[in-house]
Amino acid sequence: MLTREDFAGDWRLERVLSDRLGAMNGVLAGTATLTRDGGAGLIYDEVGALTLSSGAALRAERRYLWDCMKDQIAVCFADGAPFHTFTPHGLSSGTAHLCGADLYNVTYDFRNWPRWQASWDVRGPKKDYASVSRYAPA
Repeated sequence: MLTREDFAGDWRLERVLSDRLGAMNGVLAGTATLTRDGGAGLIYDEVGALTLSSGAALRAERRYLWDCMKDQIAVCFADGAPFHTFTPHGLSSGTAHLCGADLYNVTYDFRNWPRWQASWDVRGPKKDYASVSRYAPA
């Protein structure tokens, strides 16, 4: 089982967005930094350049709070609202997250540690896309 200490530090990040509706495919290249929060958790900060299939280039940033427990990690949004939980081992399906009418499902893959990935499937009335984030030591 991976621990908070395994995740702490800097990671290279590549994310591929595949919009099944065809409106917004893209690739993000950047970094994710996980720093200790002074308690049992981590602060996840992500910064990158997102290039859309239209050619538009955008700066992308996000922050999550990770509460690292013995057998799982609870991920919250930056404001503390719950997002999902996952088990940091092997191939792990996270808990689903309902945001309005949109359903977010994630699977984490730690089998090639220290390379790992998070694969999202998002579906809703106006959303239908996959997002695969790949992490490698910086």
